[in-house]
Amino acid sequence: MITLIKNATVYNPHPLGKKDVLIADRRIARIDDCIELSNDFIDVIEADGKILAPGFIDGHVHITGGGGEGSFRSRTPELKLADATTSGVTTVVGVIGTDGTTRTMTNLIAKAKALQEEGISCYAHTGSYQVPVRTLTGKIEDDILLIDLIIGAGEIAIADHRSSQPTVEELSKIASQARIGGMLSGKKGVVNVHVGDSEDRLSIIEKVIATTDIPITQFYPTHINRNPSLFKAGIDYAKRGGNVDFTTSTIPKFIEDGEVKSSEALKRMLEAGVPIERMTFTSDAQGSLPDFDAGGNLIGMKVGKIHSMYEAFVEAVKEFNIPLENALQVVTSNPAHILGLKTKGAVKEGMDADLVLLDKETLSIKTVIALGRKMVKNGEAVVKGTFE
Repeated sequence: MITLIKNATVYNPHPLGKKDVLIADRRIARIDDCIELSNDFIDVIEADGKILAPGFIDGHVHITGGGGEGSFRSRTPELKLADATTSGVTTVVGVIGTDGTTRTMTNLIAKAKALQEEGISCYAHTGSYQVPVRTLTGKIEDDILLIDLIIGAGEIAIADHRSSQPTVEELSKIASQARIGGMLSGKKGVVNVHVGDSEDRLSIIEKVIATTDIPITQFYPTHINRNPSLFKAGIDYAKRGGNVDFTTSTIPKFIEDGEVKSSEALKRMLEAGVPIERMTFTSDAQGSLPDFDAGGNLIGMKVGKIHSMYEAFVEAVKEFNIPLENALQVVTSNPAHILGLKTKGAVKEGMDADLVLLDKETLSIKTVIALGRKMVKNGEAVVKGTFE
């Protein structure tokens, strides 16, 4: 099927004005002021009054489920296809978190392949919180070099009572191995780093950067908005050239305890002089949202939702007056660049046809196209996962 989108207000994610966009063979074939085709096999989408943007990229999703901090019954469920697509997400990156024993790399890759078969793009990082890293092939370099779906390492936990308390030397070796694997395979080989509540904050990453030749961009720390002191450290880190990620899944108690909402975090970092290109949103979907007391005892738990990333995007525009193109960048082109997803994150000829049509006034999701296939129509999933 060839698809022609007519009269859309295109954001690339920067504004291009009103355009027609032709999709063929899972790619964007042509963008022009007016494209006229006459063929019974063409699906024409009238997009007047709609914004056409790149499909959203969620770079931190527990696609196989996460959790487990409250024993076996607290294991969270896997990601469902329609939960992603109805949230505007067309690309996800799967990670393993606290539980690197019952959540395995074979499980992660199998789920990533399943999501690909169901219609969206899915990649993965090798490893989990634990150090030494539990890989698929036995080496970080080999995983990144030989497994197409694996694009980096992580999520490695630091500054957290649940981490393996890695040393500077251990984190340096992980970053070096990921970097070499990335260089040899044409990938970025980033190290996705879970940052906890400890007062250590980003200090171990900063020590690696200060004592080795590893560049600051090799690390991709997430949960930077989890408390005021980490957020402040994140501003300094990003102004030095580092990339930072804000977690959109949250609960009211976390906000009351000092967590900075992602939409507000974006606003405050921009005001502090952090370049927009250094920031991303991710949902931490299907991961647990555990609440621990001062003694490290679990006292409550919720589950991260992939829809939270879309909600944070809308809130950034509607409540914090972030320009639309900037809010789009943190969920499209920025993660594509940081993660090295060369055919993602932009509405350009030759790029993957991952697209979202939004209502111009409300920003509600109307249509989602993943790799040229219509997944959502009028806000409802028309393609569902195998067991949905």
